[in-house]
Amino acid sequence: MWWRRESCMRKLRNMLFKPPKDNDKFSWTKHSLEKMKFYGLSPQRVLRILRAPERVEEAVAPGCLAAMQSVGNKRKTEIWVMWNNKLKTQKPVLGEGSKLKSKEVKNNLINNNQKKIITAWRYPGISLKRQVPIPEEILEEIEKMNNE
Repeated sequence: MWWRRESCMRKLRNMLFKPPKDNDKFSWTKHSLEKMKFYGLSPQRVLRILRAPERVEEAVAPGCLAAMQSVGNKRKTEIWVMWNNKLKTQKPVLGEGSKLKSKEVKNNLINNNQKKIITAWRYPGISLKRQVPIPEEILEEIEKMNNE
């Protein structure tokens, strides 16, 4: 019975799954950890997709990006990761009489750029590239609303 074997394998994967810890570069949502368990994705695999994506698109959620890598020879599937760039605003601690140079402050802010991984999923098959044609009139109205 193939379904028993799959359910046993899924339980085994869940037992062996080690959730990644948040660090300076990445933070993980609870949803992303649950989806990684469900689809059998390791944290290293998700990070590899972020480092070398085959395709990057604007995600459904506002202000988020999604990246993809294709997997498999016979059964073509895609692994997608959705993330959001967030900049930590961390104020430097100054002692009495000490001053920070502007270059040091910039380096501190650049190093604190953190990616928040929202979700990861496996898409069965090959997805189409999204090209949503937006009329120029609507784009002009959106620009006017943003300027006001």
